Amino acid sequence: MAKMATAADGVSNGRLILGIGAGWNEPEYEAFGLPFDHRVDRLTEALKILRPLLCERHVDFHGKYYQASDCDNAPAGPRPQGPPLLVGGEGPRMLRLTAQYADLWNTGYMGQPESVIEPIARIGAACREVGRDPATLGITALIGVWFPDLQAEKPGFFPNPLVGTPTEIAEAIHGYAELGVQHIMFQYAPYTPDAYHRLAEALTVYRAR
Repeated sequence: MAKMATAADGVSNGRLILGIGAGWNEPEYEAFGLPFDHRVDRLTEALKILRPLLCERHVDFHGKYYQASDCDNAPAGPRPQGPPLLVGGEGPRMLRLTAQYADLWNTGYMGQPESVIEPIARIGAACREVGRDPATLGITALIGVWFPDLQAEKPGFFPNPLVGTPTEIAEAIHGYAELGVQHIMFQYAPYTPDAYHRLAEALTVYRAR
């Protein structure tokens, strides 16, 4: 994975973000024949391999789940520290791992900008626990957007989705930026061309501010 990420970072001229997490959807694991147990423990070892391979291009690691004996990641990509490593997760152990190893942290499913305030406080506390300045960890957010007039039933996986006109959604995007969120992602419902075009219009309005 580290080698593929470095190669993709080169192809994209230094635009790749490598995002990983412990996973949660057991059927996906079953589909690929992957073990579902001890997911955070496995991710911990994976991070201990990925971080030095991306940053220093070498690792020698022997763990319970993964082995990486005297491994090199060469040639180097376009960025001296490699592509930024993003970790997504919410539990205490995941927050701690993020604070220790990641360049960026992703949280979701967010709605209005104020919904990200408490998660940011929690990742900030995790950073301070491990002796890291929270300002050195970038924040990203997955936003759930729902268009009720296009789909009457609220999606079950959006606890409190962002709703509104394209202009109101653009204002919410601005609110995220003001709170220090560096990147945002969207999952919208319904997944139709009409909903897509409304979200695209919201981005156009935001960029024209």
